[in-house]
Amino acid sequence: MSYPYAMKPTTLLAFAALCFLHTANAYAQPSRPTFSLHEEPLLGERGLSRVLYWNDVTDSPIAAVSVEFGRPLWNRQLDDPARFDLLTKGKVWRLGSDYWTSLDNNVPIKIAGREIPVGLWFLGLQRSADGASWSLAFIDPVKVRKARLDAHAMSTAPIEFQVPLKIEPSTAFADKFTMVLAADKANIKNVTIRISWGKLQLTTPMQVLVAN
Repeated sequence: MSYPYAMKPTTLLAFAALCFLHTANAYAQPSRPTFSLHEEPLLGERGLSRVLYWNDVTDSPIAAVSVEFGRPLWNRQLDDPARFDLLTKGKVWRLGSDYWTSLDNNVPIKIAGREIPVGLWFLGLQRSADGASWSLAFIDPVKVRKARLDAHAMSTAPIEFQVPLKIEPSTAFADKFTMVLAADKANIKNVTIRISWGKLQLTTPMQVLVAN
């Protein structure tokens, strides 16, 4: 006997599967992501200062040292000495903004008398607990990448070593953070690293150990 309105076995199985999926979706809870994305398509202005040594006889480069950094505007809240001290004393400051501030040297150098081997370094700015002294903090990029640290987490970055900075009297107000490598015209192997932001100006001597 035939049943004109009965489903065929294959049709019945398909219908049952569809009902099961509908029921499962109705009771399923939406998955929640465990992380989010913060895109930075416009990182803003990046500063670069470089000293390049050139062989005029062979017309070829000999050595180079460069610093690259973001240039944040001065925060006017830091004009208050008490607030400035609160945010800087005994802390490692992020030097610049956006991505890590870096120093890249393809020749050995000395900064404040300390030998710095060839390499790429991330930099921070450290102030002593009593506020009397500042230093340039050197951070190993290999360790930073291994720990997947961002410059926002400067306080957690492992510091390899520091070199002292000298506080200089400021003759002008720097609206934007600036870091300059300025060579001595009398002896171009002697370079001054100068950091300026607001009324803060810090310097330290650098020697580029390039052969004659």
